[in-house]
Amino acid sequence: MQDPVAIIVGAGPSGLATAACLNQHSIPHIVLEREDCFASLWKKYSYDRLHLHLRKEFCELPHMSFPESFPTYVPKDQFIQYLDNYVSYFKISPLYQRSVEFASFDEEAEKWNVKARNVSSGEIEEYSARFLVVASGETSDPFIPEVEGLNSFTGEVLHSTNFKNGKTYSDKNVLVVGSGNSGMEIALDLANHGARTSIVIRSPIHILSREMVYLGLNMLKYFSCGLVDKLMVLLSKLVYGDLTKYGINRPTEGPFFMKVAYGKYPVFDVGTFNKIKSGEIQVLPALESIRGNEVAFENGKSYPFDTILFCTGFKRSTNKWLKGDDCLLNEDGIPKPGYPNHWKGKNGLYCIGLSRRGLYGASADAQNAVNDIKALM
Repeated sequence: MQDPVAIIVGAGPSGLATAACLNQHSIPHIVLEREDCFASLWKKYSYDRLHLHLRKEFCELPHMSFPESFPTYVPKDQFIQYLDNYVSYFKISPLYQRSVEFASFDEEAEKWNVKARNVSSGEIEEYSARFLVVASGETSDPFIPEVEGLNSFTGEVLHSTNFKNGKTYSDKNVLVVGSGNSGMEIALDLANHGARTSIVIRSPIHILSREMVYLGLNMLKYFSCGLVDKLMVLLSKLVYGDLTKYGINRPTEGPFFMKVAYGKYPVFDVGTFNKIKSGEIQVLPALESIRGNEVAFENGKSYPFDTILFCTGFKRSTNKWLKGDDCLLNEDGIPKPGYPNHWKGKNGLYCIGLSRRGLYGASADAQNAVNDIKALM
């Protein structure tokens, strides 16, 4: 193989999109992936009933559409099939079990030097290239918050990345912590399988149907975010009514504004709200402490649980290994420059899929970065 012009860190959808674009321009590169497969979050760490939350036209990677036979909202297994076809078609060959531990720019050689640990052998391998692409994603390291007494809990504690389905939880008292889309959908799956399900909803949330989101995304092409948000909130109130009856508050800021400003997605309701309304899913406020199997909440009440399932998201690991970058990424691994200039740093450094715009954003980032690399060669 020729010396790589670019090094891509991560073989999730963002890394694959970048590799495909580089291959389209015959630009030699390597992809370093710490897991033993590409798209490991999808293949190994996601729950069975997961679907793409947006319609398929918003989720395509560059240069390959979804098959027409795929449903509007693509299920996990078919998305993995699409990625398998994508990797095969664009002849992407990641180097697996390479955990990047250090990357810095050599001013004299004008190259990025990358050190990666070969997870199989334990040896450190060194790579260098003119361009470095951070594609390790928004979801690199599972995060469980500190809760007083958590280590005293006598039941099962797990993160959403270790949950597959609710089959084994029938008749068990299960507490879901976290009310993002994963938390809400996992709570629905548990209730459908007969678990006595509770969910912690600590912060205000917007609840929208898939149809509302699709309408909103199309309207954003022609109308201001503020106007679209007002309509979304109005539609949500018409469909879901007064949420405070069920222990849920709506934010004061609009759903699309919050997505762009804070990366906080609205909840795309796929049936959870009806379970909350019927009482099959109990809504609880923030956790206060845990003692044995008793969990205390900030409203002063406590309940016993068999399982606590944390749907509390992820932390980025980029700040642990990327050295000498003061311009592109903050300590949490999110771009410092605002959209749409978030993808390009200094000295040939790029980040893909960190704009909080999902697969659609990752595809655009990949194409922008590779066009820029081609222009600089």
